[in-house]
Amino acid sequence: MSGEIENVLQEHRRFPPAADFAAEARLSSEEAYQRMLRESLDEPELFWGRVARELPWMQPFERVLDWSKRPVAQWFVGGKLNVSVACLDRHVNSVRSGKRAIVFEGEPGDRRTLTYQELHQEVCRFANALKARGIKKGDRVAIYLPMVPEAAIAMLACARIGAAHSVVFGGFSAPALRERILDGGCTAVITADGSWRRGLVQPLKAQVDEALSSCPDVHSVFVVQRAKNEVVWSARRDVWWHDAVALVSAECEPEPMDSEDLLFLLYTSGSTGKPKGIVHTTAGYLVGTYLTSQFVFDLRDEDVYWCTADVGWVTGHSYVVYGPLSNGATVVMYEGAPNTPHFGRFWEIIERHKVTIFYTAPTAIRSFMRWGDEHPKKFDLSSLRLLGSVGEPINPEAWIWYHQIIGQGRCPIVDTWWQTETGSIMITPLPGLTTTKPGSATRPFFGVDAAIVDEHGNELGPNQGGFLVIRRPWPSMLRGIWGDMQRYVDTYWKKFEGRFYFAGDGARRDEDGYFWIVGRIDDVIKVSGHRFSTMEVESALVSHAAVVEAAVVGRPDNITGQSIVAFITLGPGFKPSSELRADIDKHVIHEIGKVARPAEIRFTEALPKTRSGKIMRRLLRDIAAGIETVGDTSTIEDYTVLAKLRAYED
Repeated sequence: MSGEIENVLQEHRRFPPAADFAAEARLSSEEAYQRMLRESLDEPELFWGRVARELPWMQPFERVLDWSKRPVAQWFVGGKLNVSVACLDRHVNSVRSGKRAIVFEGEPGDRRTLTYQELHQEVCRFANALKARGIKKGDRVAIYLPMVPEAAIAMLACARIGAAHSVVFGGFSAPALRERILDGGCTAVITADGSWRRGLVQPLKAQVDEALSSCPDVHSVFVVQRAKNEVVWSARRDVWWHDAVALVSAECEPEPMDSEDLLFLLYTSGSTGKPKGIVHTTAGYLVGTYLTSQFVFDLRDEDVYWCTADVGWVTGHSYVVYGPLSNGATVVMYEGAPNTPHFGRFWEIIERHKVTIFYTAPTAIRSFMRWGDEHPKKFDLSSLRLLGSVGEPINPEAWIWYHQIIGQGRCPIVDTWWQTETGSIMITPLPGLTTTKPGSATRPFFGVDAAIVDEHGNELGPNQGGFLVIRRPWPSMLRGIWGDMQRYVDTYWKKFEGRFYFAGDGARRDEDGYFWIVGRIDDVIKVSGHRFSTMEVESALVSHAAVVEAAVVGRPDNITGQSIVAFITLGPGFKPSSELRADIDKHVIHEIGKVARPAEIRFTEALPKTRSGKIMRRLLRDIAAGIETVGDTSTIEDYTVLAKLRAYED
């Protein structure tokens, strides 16, 4: 058995870059692109060394790459720098000093703006506040905050003094927070009294108090006064953020950090087992996020850039904080939900702040589709010049809606593939250069040697689906799993005997060399000997006019091995009926053939998702199979969705 995944999705629409965009883009020449790509693959040390030297080094590196201890790479060996200097000091000492660094909007409607000079001062103050409580280089600090400027300030302050941060998403439960604090050996926590979410206050400090009931090594808790809800106070341990920074200087010398010193830990979800503390170090991670931010988003000094991700996820780390700020960008941060206090909140923010670059997730895009075109059409989106997608494969119909309704047919879309583990974007269009295809992440970024292989590691030909692997090291790659190097080897390198990095995704590569990500290999369904990607079946479902979102899972079947069960959400004006189900079934057969048609279609008002917007297919598999859910469900946003699905009757 080859392990090949069958290709059932056909997409023939093409979108070349607009001439006016290409004329001003950072990169618009295929010849120049091929020259850079060849150098990045044939002479990676020359290529990455040149990029790295654009950053402010305290001590120059002696060697670009040491791969002798594989599968752990060492990049920019012997060099020293500080990430906060790259993100702040070099801009403060330039014409960007008075430029807006962070433009913040809270869910209740409050707003703040911090220039690079002001952000630098706030970071230095909080860095000194951390040091005043005994936090030093090498310590780990947990950050459990809403999307407020203090989240970015805290991350950069930790980096400035050499303390590694471990950001925990503010929607996680107290047990999930506790597990991450203990595993990382954190000695301090940065949180807020509460956060705003859909008009309600989420009591973050109370969650921290519960988590710390069995975390004896935590000696300090810094609390941002955000929602002004009542909190329980420990005079020995707790300190208000505003009190801590009032007592210290706005100047803080940055700690020289070795290129391979720990920058942060970031835990993957614990919904399928013990969370993995992904290790990212200083220089390679910064170089990766710095260069991808430049070229993928075509960043210019006048841009107003908004990535909607929370800093609790890697997208927030790489493309809210480190990548954009190292390039001197103006970054928008928004605290709340996209439908509070109305369904046009995102578009209102784009209009108000004249956002030019908008980077969001396919799950959010499908929600916008479900809520109706009338909401974005109420607002002026003419400032937008570039759109991006991140988080999971985007189905073609959502891509087309995004292009037509939000981009108004003129904005290129960068559909990006990468992971927590990769640190930065790996496969992506380059705006102004790449002819895009809805649903395809297109081509690998500079220095990324990606391939599709079968289960034996043999490279597959065009339109053969298989395992997506990376065949050589790249600067922003993870350096391990915290405290468990063997798990790192077993998880990412064992399958192909150390030859390739493999993190669980399947894909195919078409005749033009474009990559089509089909999702997690775990999500592949095998029906009567045929292996299908759930993403491709979901795309066929969503291409029906009535369907705005779909999730497909496999359930055991005595005859076919597995059968396909589809959970679908309908758009405005459509109601569940047997006639509609039959029409959707007919549509799927037309799009992908009888062999991949769902055995059952279930209508649902909503799908179970995490607070980050990811569909929890593990729960849907249990529901489809009629078995009780076991394992952690603390990351689910709305438990009532799960209850309704379990009570489903046709």
